[in-house]
Amino acid sequence: MKLSFSPEDEKFRQEVATWLKENLTGEFEKLKFRGGPGDEHMFPEERKAWEQKLAEGGWTCVGWPEKDGGRGCTIEQQVIFFEEYARAGAPGRVGHIGEGLAGPTIIAFGSDEQKKKYLPGIVAGKELWCQGYSEPSAGSDLANVKTKARFDEAKGKWIINGQKVWTSLAHESEFVFVIARTDPDSVAHKGLGFFLMKMDQPGIDVRPIEQLTGTSEFNEVFFDNAECEADDIVGAPGDGWKVAMGLLGFERGVSTLGQQMQFQNELDEIVKIAKANGVAKDPAMRQRIADAHIGLQIMRYNSMRMLSGGGDGALQKEAMIYKLFWATWHRSLGELAIDVMGPEGELLESAPYNLTRLQSMFLFVRSDTIYGGTNQIQRNIIAERALGMPKEPKVHIK
Repeated sequence: MKLSFSPEDEKFRQEVATWLKENLTGEFEKLKFRGGPGDEHMFPEERKAWEQKLAEGGWTCVGWPEKDGGRGCTIEQQVIFFEEYARAGAPGRVGHIGEGLAGPTIIAFGSDEQKKKYLPGIVAGKELWCQGYSEPSAGSDLANVKTKARFDEAKGKWIINGQKVWTSLAHESEFVFVIARTDPDSVAHKGLGFFLMKMDQPGIDVRPIEQLTGTSEFNEVFFDNAECEADDIVGAPGDGWKVAMGLLGFERGVSTLGQQMQFQNELDEIVKIAKANGVAKDPAMRQRIADAHIGLQIMRYNSMRMLSGGGDGALQKEAMIYKLFWATWHRSLGELAIDVMGPEGELLESAPYNLTRLQSMFLFVRSDTIYGGTNQIQRNIIAERALGMPKEPKVHIK
């Protein structure tokens, strides 16, 4: 896909940039360049307020259809918004799971009642969502989920039992979407359901997971006879895998351009440090910085190809390589950051974890090639689903 921006698009770009410049001030000034990967614990209440500020300006859900509460922006305008958002140093979005994953999935697969019930809160920036996918035995292998859902005829509700793990911002969220097994005798991707659930209820227990950085934006979530309304399953029982895969397609949509602008901000900071401390004079370091720049451009061009697909969340071949590429690239960028900083990168201003942004980034990116599907699993997906190669043989250990 080759994007070209019309005069109207450039006027839109100026509108976005001007609004961000005028509003990332006062109480929101301190949020600039904060709240990204490894930094999501910073300023949670202020970033919630920022979500509602965005909503007041009409800058949430810009790519959603107008009939669903969005701005109805074109692909070009969405690209512009995410690029200008990152360029302005606007903070990491605490509402991104609702806006980028839950909402588009409900729009594509949900009922009219579900749209009326859940979309307005996301658009208003007042209701945050988290993702109930990974489990202790079903991380990269999502089809191995053990969480169960049974329908209680007497209550007229689904009853959910099980455990989810690595649930980002579960402690801040009002709602969660959950993959659970509706058929207890089913295996793999069959017999699954996709459920929309309220977090604040008896039977849901959120426990923080302390990370290497000393922070806890990830959580374990336990479901002990938690309840889900009968009308809050998306699609029919057994459709869970189809809906879940559609959601993953939305995850690799236009917001990837914004992610890349955040990467650009990190690379710019690394270059600034390299020039200041003299590391940029080292030919080997200059080559590594150049390689990082080239990799970022490759990401951008591939994202343009990804954006030429439809709006049903279907994973195209171009999208299947994206996670493997950016995760490996970003991990290397973290290593480059530490090497450029030199001894300064190993020092803290104060105890216990007063990390700089690049120090936090370095520690966090160790997980990039693990969460969301490990690099090994991503290679299997590329081989089997993109290239049509035979599936990896299953090994049964007795």
